[in-house]
Amino acid sequence: MSDPTPTPGLHHVTCIAGDPQQNIDFWVETLGLRLVKQSVNQDDPSTYHFFFADAEGTPGTSMTFFPHANAGQGKVGSGQVSRTAFRVPEGTLDYWESRFDECGVEYDERIERFGETVLQFEDPDGLPVELVEVEVSEDDPTVPWTEFVPEEHAIRGFHSVTLWLADPEPTHELLEKMGLENVGTEQAQGDTPGDQRTRFEASGPVGKYVDVLPTVSGGRQGAGTVHHVAFQTPTDEEQEAMRTMVSREGLRPSGQIDRHWFRSVYFREHSGVLFELATKEPGYTTDEPLEDLGGHLVLPGKFESRREQIEAGLPDVTVPEPETAEADD
Repeated sequence: MSDPTPTPGLHHVTCIAGDPQQNIDFWVETLGLRLVKQSVNQDDPSTYHFFFADAEGTPGTSMTFFPHANAGQGKVGSGQVSRTAFRVPEGTLDYWESRFDECGVEYDERIERFGETVLQFEDPDGLPVELVEVEVSEDDPTVPWTEFVPEEHAIRGFHSVTLWLADPEPTHELLEKMGLENVGTEQAQGDTPGDQRTRFEASGPVGKYVDVLPTVSGGRQGAGTVHHVAFQTPTDEEQEAMRTMVSREGLRPSGQIDRHWFRSVYFREHSGVLFELATKEPGYTTDEPLEDLGGHLVLPGKFESRREQIEAGLPDVTVPEPETAEADD
């Protein structure tokens, strides 16, 4: 049987957060991402599901959260995504450090990794995040959201995720079979516990890197941790071919699940990180026009008939607007 079409890279990353309003305020107002979808966790509709992305929700730009006001604090450890990194244009880290100073966001000293400059920080729930300076080409597929951060400094989708794995070798092989190329290993820097960081590169322009570090550090899921990482399998046919390959590897992928804005397959890789395969279609404009993305609570499919009950159980949230930011200055 032939190998599946290589994945172009990351589709989205989904995390667990604490207070929903705090989550929105930081990712929209401080980091300047657009809330492109305000919905509920389809496996637990008593909880919000927020999607933050570029202006159009381009695949490879969506950072999503399940915020629980009473969520226990998580701890990053083996079998988890330890950090999520975003692309920013070359020369913009001075801007971001100044912005973080104004907003009270603590950050670490810059480091160099695989020839790129990296700025590490955490969101209000302690989620480890990075900004990585990259050269952004004129034909870059991302569309910056400029309500809070000027276009020339804005986040341009994912750069990478870092996986902490107790036994990296089987996952190295899996990533290669998913179409990512092993492009090298270097001494780890920053807060990472392993000695060597191995980088895998996908074919797409956004979210194309997965870094792997060996660690047996214990962790627990909770606020400030990643729930799962999704890879692009743009069509149903490409997704099914990837699912077949994953099954041949001795893993246990789910059947396809309709997530309303994309169709998904889930499985845990060899060390326990939850992977998702996600299609490109139908996208975030399937139920809202582009200009109104994220403006109100969207309840997909069967949940709409329960709107009154669901809304009654969710805390009120307000999406920041630029004039609000000006009024606070």
